[in-house]
Formats: sequence, C-alpha cells, structure tokens
Amino acid sequence: MTPPVDTLTAPLAVHVLTDQMVRMRDGVRLATDVHLPAGYRPGVDAPLPVILERTPYGKADISRSEQIDGQLGVPRPDVARYFVNHGFAVVFQDCRGRYGSEGQFTKYLSEGPDGFDTLAWIADQPWSNGKVGTMGLSYAAHTQLALACLNPPGLACMVLDSGGFSNGYQCGIRQSGAFELKQATWAFKQAKLSPAAQQDPLVLAGLEAQDIRQWFTRMPWRPGHSPLALVPEYEDYLFEQWRADAFDDSWRQLGIYAQGYCDAIPDVPVVLMSSWYDAYVRSTLENYAALTARGRNASVQLVMGPWLHGDRNTTHSGDAEFGPAAAFDGHVATDWLAFRLSWFRRWLQGESPASTDSPEARLFLMGGGSGRRLGDGRFDHGGQWVRANAWPVPQAAATPLYLHADGRLDGTAPESPDARVRYQSDPRLPVPTIGGSLTSGQPVFVGGGFDQREDERFFGVQQPGLPLASRDDVVVFQSEPLERDVAVVGPVTVKLFISSDCPDTDFTAKLIDVYPPSEDYPQGYALNLTDGIFRCRFHASWEQASPLEPGRVYEITIEPFATCNLFKRGHRIRLDIASSNFPKYDVNPNSGETAADAREKRIALNTLHLSSRHASHVTLCLADPQSLTPLVPDAMPG
Repeated sequence: MTPPVDTLTAPLAVHVLTDQMVRMRDGVRLATDVHLPAGYRPGVDAPLPVILERTPYGKADISRSEQIDGQLGVPRPDVARYFVNHGFAVVFQDCRGRYGSEGQFTKYLSEGPDGFDTLAWIADQPWSNGKVGTMGLSYAAHTQLALACLNPPGLACMVLDSGGFSNGYQCGIRQSGAFELKQATWAFKQAKLSPAAQQDPLVLAGLEAQDIRQWFTRMPWRPGHSPLALVPEYEDYLFEQWRADAFDDSWRQLGIYAQGYCDAIPDVPVVLMSSWYDAYVRSTLENYAALTARGRNASVQLVMGPWLHGDRNTTHSGDAEFGPAAAFDGHVATDWLAFRLSWFRRWLQGESPASTDSPEARLFLMGGGSGRRLGDGRFDHGGQWVRANAWPVPQAAATPLYLHADGRLDGTAPESPDARVRYQSDPRLPVPTIGGSLTSGQPVFVGGGFDQREDERFFGVQQPGLPLASRDDVVVFQSEPLERDVAVVGPVTVKLFISSDCPDTDFTAKLIDVYPPSEDYPQGYALNLTDGIFRCRFHASWEQASPLEPGRVYEITIEPFATCNLFKRGHRIRLDIASSNFPKYDVNPNSGETAADAREKRIALNTLHLSSRHASHVTLCLADPQSLTPLVPDAMPG
C-alpha cells in the first residue's frame, strides 16, 4: 500500500463504498459511505482504525466549517481523503430520516441507539480493527455524545465540536423554562431539505412561499397552522419541545440528557470545543466537568474560542473583531485537521504525542483591543489565547457585585431596608435580541457581539439609533470606571429577589463590557458578552410550574453562559435586567399560560428588590490578567 502523505494534492486515491445501507435494530437502514485507501483489500490487508461522523447535513455534502488548502467549506469526501491518506478508514453516515437514510427524523432522540448499532456494524467489518474515533460539529457532536451514553463497542476517543447535550432543558433547546427559538428557524430551514420536500415539488413550493420573518410576528404558532404544517414530522417534534416547558421525563431521554447517563460513558479521551458566542457553552462546560470528575483517567481537552457556532477560523463574532490571533489555525494548532489527526494518531494508532506539555484548557481571553472602528466597520475588541490546567481557572475568585436602586453595581451590600425598582413588561413589545450566544437563527436573528443599540439589522427594533438602555423595561446597573484591568473568567451567576403582579413572568440578565466614549464611538460602546433568562413559574421546581403570588418576594437565579473577557482600565462592568429577549427566547405572556399556547397576554408590573434584606447581586469570577498564562506554540499539538 502507498504510505501516508501529508497533503491532498498527492496522487493517493481513495476507494469509497457508497450507500452501504446499515440496518438498525428496528429494521430501518441508514445510508453510509465508507472511505478506504485505493487498492485496499478487506479481509486481506491489515484492518484499519476508523473515524466516524454521523450527520443530518448530507454525508457527501459540504461541511461548512472545514478548511483545506485555504478553502473554507469543503465536501466531506475531501475531509475523509485527508484522514484516509494517514492510515484510517473513514465512515460518514446520514442520520435517520435525512438524505439517503430511511425512517422518520425525530430530532436528537434516535441518535443514541442508531449510533450504537452503527459502531456494532463497524466492529464486524473486515476493514475495521475495532477501534473507532468519532468527530463532528454541532448536530454531529450531539450524535457522538448520544452514542457514548450507551457505551458502544469499540469507541476509543471523541472530538466534540460545539455540541453534545448535557441537559437540553437548560441549554440547546430550552433555558430555565424558556424556549430557544433557534429550534423554530432550524426546523423551518431543514424541513426544506427533508425527503418530503425534496420528493414533492408542491411541499417544497409551499415552504418556499412562507415568510419566516412574518411568522415570527405571529408567535406563538398553532399546530397545523404554522410555517411547518406541510411537513408534519418537523412540526410535531418542534411543538413537542416547545410545549414541554416543565422538566419532565421527556427531558431525561437519551440524546438530550447526558447528565443522566454519565456513569455509562466510557472513560475514553475526549476533545470538547466550543466558543463564547456559541449556543452550547453551558453544555460544553458541563460535559467537561462530568468527564473530569469521579476519578476518570482519560485525557479531556477543552478549547473555548471567541467565535460564533463552529466558526473556528472567523476572527469576528457579530460586530466584535478579536484580531488575527483569534483563529484556531496557527494559534491553537497548525490547523483543525492537524489537531484532530494528532488526536486520532495518538488514541487510535498508538503514536506518541509531539508534545507532552498539553494544557487541559485552551481559552480565548476576549478584550484588550483598541476599541476603534476598523476599516470593515467592525469594532476592535481584541484578545489572546491563555492556557489553564482546570476549568474554572483557579486564579479567578468568585466575587459578588450588588445591584443598587440608583443604578450602581459594586461590591458594597445595599443598606436601605426597602430599595426596589419597578418596571412594566409588555409581551406585545418585547426587548429585541441584539446578538448573543446564538446559532441557526437566520434570517430572523443573528448572534455575536454588538453595541447594545437598536438598528435595522435586528428583528423587532422600535427606535433605530437608540440604546436598549433607553427603554423603560430595561434596568441598567453598572460599575464606576475600572481603576485597573480586570479579567472575568468563569461562570456568571445572577441572584435576584423579585415580585410581580402577574402569575408568571420572565427575568433576563445580560453582562456587558462598556467602553468609554472615543473618537469613533462618541457615545461609548456597550458590548454584550453573555446573557440568560429565568421563567418564574418554575421558581420552586423545574419539574412543576407554580404561579407567583402577587406581591410576594421570590429569590431566583439566572445563569448566563460563562465568559472569558478582559475589562480594561476605564471600562465599566454592566448588568442589564429585563423581562424578555426576543426572538432568542419565546415571550412569556405573563398570564400563567404556557408560552407555546398562550392567547392571553398581560402587561406585568415587575419589581427588583435591592434592599439590605433582599440583596440582589451578580457573582463574577475575577482575576488579575497577569495571573493568566499565555498559550505558546510549544503547547500546540499537531
């Protein structure tokens, strides 16, 4: 056989066993492509270690975030060829009900058994030596963790990129009772690619005729009368998720609840990668905590960039530019392909790593830039890579900052016995989403870092040009200008004491880095870092909704995603409190009805209690930036 080579331009060819129909336990067959070295003789030549990706996005289609020879977005067969040329068999498979595979697509819930059965099939093939590594982005990360929860035969290592549900009720589908409306935009886009739409021109034409942005002005939708009505399997699963607002058994199912299967996940090496503006920050960090707990021995590597979902070599998120160093390629490793190759060579082929000085966590510390407007119109926020041997980083101390009725945010506990702030929340006029940790929201909403100011790019804005802080349903708390640089690195926890005159309402919290006025931004620049939400009907338990009693004070906890940001001297730390963030989350009708079915919408009078007895506060993990260790090339695998 021809020896492995390092570039795709070499003449080594690949033989593909196309559309192998792999039978699952219920008889459904999944379309599977097997990529082998040209001339390889199964059953004669030595069997090969295997790399598997299970995807709903087309096993032979373009993978949007893969980059080869400077081309961003390349067909999966080209990715397969790279690994085949280094001595692996590569398997790509269409998920159930997608592209060439049989069966009905039910999002997330078939991936555990189907993945197990696929690994069992691989183990029986003459070209397989029984050792399998998995890889994939987003949904293809969900498929990996789902199969791992069943401890399948042959699983030897994994690379999860921006996905893998720890608890779908708290991240990825819902958050603290609220529904992530990226599920609606994703379902609409993918319904057009479903077998039903691709095989029936009338179904496809009906979907193409829908204006999804218009539909977002008519929330909530009704089953049978939604933009998905022509493809019932997509509409059905969407409404099942949307209506299931309590943490019942439907949320403890395999595929969306790895927390319940941790003991079954094999002790194999895992890479977990995400990014601060990704929709799976919490899942990734919870998976890291679970996989490094209880005496597990296998290597677990964490990579957290500043990107949007999967955009590992795009150096901006929204309007925030982080600089050339933000790219994965050339800064964390030679490139993403080489990083994975090094990982698979080590754990599937037994090759010793090039460096033994590999940190457990590679984190991009956002911030430190000039704050100027760049030539492309983006905002120079800057940043650098740092390394750590644990998450949360031990250098960062959990520090409470208290919310005061006069808008201050500081370390002094309030002294007033009855301080409070009241505001009205109208579900017909929700606070518009301006960036954040989002994915799959186009063409309705986009994620990333933006000045928290309304403009026409964002769905639902009322007054382009005005800051969100000018709204009377957004309550702003901010520090004095900082006297020295401060890094916020770790979890963000917001404890609020609240009351309302409605049986249910939401509270949202958003952490912001406020730049002082400058020549380019004479009004300053308020850059969103992370946000979260809490649906108050679940104040007592996620399992059971309980209405609020008018006037009674409740303690709630909002958990925005963790972040990693340098607040420079002269900046302010700001926390915005409101009661909606639409269309990132569905809007609470404030009536006590579920948001998925509500027909009655009430204006809520909501109260933040900020007294000595009810000291609402945010806890941030603060560190001296000088205590953080830069990531240097010597620590780069690959």
